[in-house]
Amino acid sequence: MPNALEFTDVVVRRDGRDIVDHVTWNVSDDQRWVILGPNGAGKTTLLQLADTLMHPTSGTVQVLGETLGRSDVFEIRPRIGFASSAMARRIPRDETVLNTVLTAAYSVTGRWNESYEGIDERRAQRVLAEWHLEHLADRLFGTLSDGEQKRVQIARAVMTDPELLLLDEPTASLDLGAREELLHLLSGYAASPTTPAMVMVTHHVEEIPVGFTHVLLLREGRTVAAGPIAETLTAAALSEAFGMPIQLTADGGRYAARAE
Repeated sequence: MPNALEFTDVVVRRDGRDIVDHVTWNVSDDQRWVILGPNGAGKTTLLQLADTLMHPTSGTVQVLGETLGRSDVFEIRPRIGFASSAMARRIPRDETVLNTVLTAAYSVTGRWNESYEGIDERRAQRVLAEWHLEHLADRLFGTLSDGEQKRVQIARAVMTDPELLLLDEPTASLDLGAREELLHLLSGYAASPTTPAMVMVTHHVEEIPVGFTHVLLLREGRTVAAGPIAETLTAAALSEAFGMPIQLTADGGRYAARAE
């Protein structure tokens, strides 16, 4: 089976600046990656390439065995789950939680006249239960807390059994309790042998779920370090990525960092 993602010497250039600068990176289907780096490092741009929303200026991007620029992206996208704040803004505030998840089956963000089969509704109910949302099925999306909305976005992203799951800052803006609940759920999901390849963007090592296997550190569009998290996530690599001396501690698969 081909890798879920294969980036070969990828450049994305905007206004004369390389926001992704000759990145080579592979993600196999049994890996769970976290992308770390400061603002403007190119993290979200990599996710947009992986979600086929953007093409590289140069280099080659393969997504689920298909090469961008040589394949129909509309056939690739249904195979990818993507959760981000941008996606949340597209969900109608008066849509129920159940319909927010269910409509992923048609790749739409508001229920209209689609016809769903019983298997779709049962799948949506099961996914809601897996993400501790079943009691919110009839609530309107716009009335949920930030933490609940984040979990609904992820439930929607996994509704269609994607082959690749992309998460753009899923714990951003959450309070401590909501963050820890979501990280616990993500850890459990990542541990399942049936879970697809996962890539998660974050700014903070404290937000890395237990069980994530690999890390990619970026600075100004360039790769600082990439590889298995236990070997690659070091104080030296973080210091280089963030441009300041960083102390890193680890405990039970969780990490914490602060300025030295």
